[in-house]
Amino acid sequence: MANPFRLRAVALTTSAVLCAAVLAGCGGSTENGDLRQQKLNWKDCPAPSEAEGGGSAPSPLPNGGTWQCATMKAPLDWGKPKGDTIGIALIRARATGRASGRIGSLVFNFGGPGGSGVTTLPAFGPDYSTLGTRYDLVSFDPRGVGRSAPVKCESDAQLDVYFQQDATPDDNAEIARFLKRTKRFNGACEENSRQILPHVRTTDAARDMDLMRQVLGDRKLHYFGISYGTELGGVYAHLFPRNVGRAVFDAVVDPTEDPEQSALSQAKGFQLALDNFAEDCTSKTTECPIGDTPKEVKDRIAKLLADLEKKPIPGIFPRELTQTAATNGIAQSLYSKDFWEYLTEGLEQAYDGDGKILMLLSDSMNGRSENGEYSNLIPANTAINCADDKPRYTTADVQRGLPRFRAASPLFGDFMAWAMLSCTDWAVPGAANHPEVSAPGAGPILVVGNTGDPATPYGGARAMVQALGKGVAVELTYQGQGHGSYDSKDKCVQSAVNAYLLDGKLPKADTVCS
Repeated sequence: MANPFRLRAVALTTSAVLCAAVLAGCGGSTENGDLRQQKLNWKDCPAPSEAEGGGSAPSPLPNGGTWQCATMKAPLDWGKPKGDTIGIALIRARATGRASGRIGSLVFNFGGPGGSGVTTLPAFGPDYSTLGTRYDLVSFDPRGVGRSAPVKCESDAQLDVYFQQDATPDDNAEIARFLKRTKRFNGACEENSRQILPHVRTTDAARDMDLMRQVLGDRKLHYFGISYGTELGGVYAHLFPRNVGRAVFDAVVDPTEDPEQSALSQAKGFQLALDNFAEDCTSKTTECPIGDTPKEVKDRIAKLLADLEKKPIPGIFPRELTQTAATNGIAQSLYSKDFWEYLTEGLEQAYDGDGKILMLLSDSMNGRSENGEYSNLIPANTAINCADDKPRYTTADVQRGLPRFRAASPLFGDFMAWAMLSCTDWAVPGAANHPEVSAPGAGPILVVGNTGDPATPYGGARAMVQALGKGVAVELTYQGQGHGSYDSKDKCVQSAVNAYLLDGKLPKADTVCS
């Protein structure tokens, strides 16, 4: 779920009204006793909030049960554990098997950062039904996300303008407009989210998860992390190695890279996915409607984007499809091979002057619903990234790096490079050059890498295994396409993951599923 262009975000204000409305229990935890002893009040889940993406309450479970939601109190500032608290929104589905076979809770983080686990887990619930026979399936909105003290920045109307901006400036005037618009967004985040901004680091979320483990009544944390969720899991393992239970990392973030290296790797990853898409379309027995050869497919896409920079086409009224929106839509479609048919159709329509499908894909990437409301996916994504990442890049840094980014991806390179300025005017300093995940004594952790993953390139899996330390992790390779492996429905991957989580049986190191 990581946004490939790292568009910005922020947090809350300091008013008493906001504290009461958003920080769920701003009174000190000294009044509440030991937070580890708190009892969760589980109830049927309400409809998702606007910050979570809106929509309807989750459907009943196949066994007739319901998804249950609760709010866990956690310290606003883990440096002051007896100070003010915030509410962390949780969701669960009780284990469906016999009570005697129940292992505990299996906690999911689906990535982002900024994705709502409270809305994502029910959406993908059927994919994890086998795991649900022996675990309570649990997920949460990490701090700054959804119902958990959500980061807030600009209004929906302002975000519509923000996401249409030219994100690849070509001259001094365009650079000045880009920087002004970025600074305005970041300033709105600081104004509207001042109180939570310093407290949304991944280390804070990891400490929340250990509190969650205890409140849920588990001796160990059994965990399934996807995309950014693997970084969160790695940080948790570093902080609490002896508390790690059975854990799976899928679509693995490279924890050794700084933000610039990560952006460059993503440029390569999305270019690889685009190459694979073009090859797939033109290799089929039926005619590829967007080009006769892979090169022609990519050349036509490049021309479309160049034309859109000069003259956008109608998108979803009254918005037009700009170069930025089209590139965002293309990137979104590369997250899963299941989306490739929509990319083909969207490109066909765009060549005929209709940008609706590519704009719908772009809206999905940015967390915009059909009614024009935005979730807080991008604000939270930016706030967490900027709180985590220490480097603050300049225009000169971007311009020096552009040749390398363009060589990595003619299509996505410029976007990735200029997105490095997302945190330049951020109100809170970043924590480190890269996350610390060394976890001697933890494990075993099953690390699953996908050779065709655009957002978390395959090399991240091996880097995570090495960074966790000797004897901590076992690597499994999936030779596939799209972001992640377990949800590809590949039987080899799912059998290996299920065998470990359900029965504690690890695959042999360096097993390959194809």
